[in-house]
Amino acid sequence: MMREEFGAKKEISWMLPMHCQTAGVSLTAQQPLNNLARVAYQAMAAVLGGTQSLHTNSYDEALALPTDEAVMLALRTQQILALETGVTDTPDPFGGSYFLESLTKEVETRALDIMKRIKEAGGVVPALEKGFFHREIAESAYRFEKELNAKQRRIVGVNAHETAGKIPPILKIDQSVEKGQVRRLKKLRRERDNGKVQAALARLRDAARGQDNLLPLILEAVEAYSTVGEVTNSLRDVFGEYPVFAA
Repeated sequence: MMREEFGAKKEISWMLPMHCQTAGVSLTAQQPLNNLARVAYQAMAAVLGGTQSLHTNSYDEALALPTDEAVMLALRTQQILALETGVTDTPDPFGGSYFLESLTKEVETRALDIMKRIKEAGGVVPALEKGFFHREIAESAYRFEKELNAKQRRIVGVNAHETAGKIPPILKIDQSVEKGQVRRLKKLRRERDNGKVQAALARLRDAARGQDNLLPLILEAVEAYSTVGEVTNSLRDVFGEYPVFAA
């Protein structure tokens, strides 16, 4: 039904190859080592669900950029799942489970309902302009906080089993990294062909005013050593900035 209603015509588009990432929103700054268990269970769920690609969050990401140790533990989580648990030996471990099939059906039903509402709003762009997505995200966040405060949703270390947690060492970026990057950027701007850069950016701006594919022109600008900021500013000149809060 889904592929017919929403126009999926090619067989490969029915196969749903998918990449999964563990839920960064579930990571807590309180008792951050608890995040190791959260990530492990979420990664297991992704594998049991048949993901073809997986990213595991580091346990300290609610505090800062991950340390090397935290990144290694995130990698080891995947390797233990792949090599020690046996969950990858079966293509569909939960095949035939009524409970899992009912959850899958519920996800499909809710997804189709959201897609129908977007379609009724005129499509993605009109829905964006009407603030549909902002409202949905804001309402979801509000419901989450209400459930948290009422303890209808329990999070260990936050509103259940709270104890004074020890903060692990977090990654601190030395200021010399920023200074070195600034030096390299200034050197690049001195030594590149700035005429070529400006011409490439002008072509990008002109194309952005029409319907052309911008990717080849973005690549042309980058190959001329335009910076990410310069490319972004060229597009901003045409498109403006998307408002943080839609009307």
